[in-house]
Amino acid sequence: QVQLAESGGGLAQTGGSLRLSCAASGRTFSTYNTAWFRQAPGKGREFVAAISGSGDRTAYSVSGTGRFTISRDVAKNAVYLQMNSLKPEDTAAYRCAAKTGPIEREYSLYPYWGQGTQVTVSS
Repeated sequence: QVQLAESGGGLAQTGGSLRLSCAASGRTFSTYNTAWFRQAPGKGREFVAAISGSGDRTAYSVSGTGRFTISRDVAKNAVYLQMNSLKPEDTAAYRCAAKTGPIEREYSLYPYWGQGTQVTVSS
């Protein structure tokens, strides 16, 4: 199994940027597809972005397209989410998740999860 740990969350102003990190241990992270999900208070878990194990394929939510970039550093067993042009509605707990097989947008299909990192965007 793979263990995941997120970091990089914090407070940002509207229009600012944050870079989230998802560090993996347990086995080679590059064998897993990895995704970022977020959940705001009172809302369901929302897909944000995903990247294939090799990093050659990515997927983004409509809200993240053009603002967020997901990337992978195979040597460091890490996946990153660069978040630019942040909006108050981006405020949420962000978690990374991993799975074997193809990229999916449904959170229930991901068996491995980190504990989450909080992102707060002030207006």
